Amino acid sequence: MEPRLNRRRASFVLGKIDEILSWERNIGQEKESRFVDLGRYLCEVRSGQYWRLDNLKSFDEFLEKKFPESRRKAYYLMAIHEQLPRQIRRDLRQVGWTKAAELAKVARRDGQGFDCATWLHTAKELPKEEFKRVVERHLTGKETEPWEIIYFKLYKSQLPVVEGAIETAAAMLGSAKARGYCLEMICADFLAGAHLNEGNPATLMMSLCRLLEFLPDAMKTELRQRMRVSS
Repeated sequence: MEPRLNRRRASFVLGKIDEILSWERNIGQEKESRFVDLGRYLCEVRSGQYWRLDNLKSFDEFLEKKFPESRRKAYYLMAIHEQLPRQIRRDLRQVGWTKAAELAKVARRDGQGFDCATWLHTAKELPKEEFKRVVERHLTGKETEPWEIIYFKLYKSQLPVVEGAIETAAAMLGSAKARGYCLEMICADFLAGAHLNEGNPATLMMSLCRLLEFLPDAMKTELRQRMRVSS
């Protein structure tokens, strides 16, 4: 059942969202101070269905309009509002929305056992990427490799080929694998073929080792047996 639309409140909240998004674009800083308010307003838009005031059909359509580059950030901001205790929201402005989103992951997993003071202090002290690794280790129990984001330009005509290759690799490796891992396997396959007959044997060895990782255990065992017989 649709909630009764409070047009006055909806107009106020939607105006605040536009104001914050406009301010954020002009400032161009990730460590801004209004992401906490933005997450709160977005949650209210969803629960009150304020998107109907703009004659939109769904909340997703509203997010697509307000966050044309990526709706993921909007959901992160909403998770910050929903998952983190009220008493630390004021301090979140000191760490930025990216670290706050990582804190929300911990709070969701730990529930009542979430030690907000300790985690907030850790977020303030550590650089962003190191803090992400600490959170990942806490959530999975595994040590993660250092990583970095690599940017390069693709023409629109190239996108279908690249996306298709990554989707095919994901289907082979399992949809849970990260896109970066899928891209690595595509590159490893290319390197293995390029160095099969001639080239750098070390590169071939590295590529083959990476490709072998996604074989089932039974097939790995069979391959080892074949290698022992052939040697």
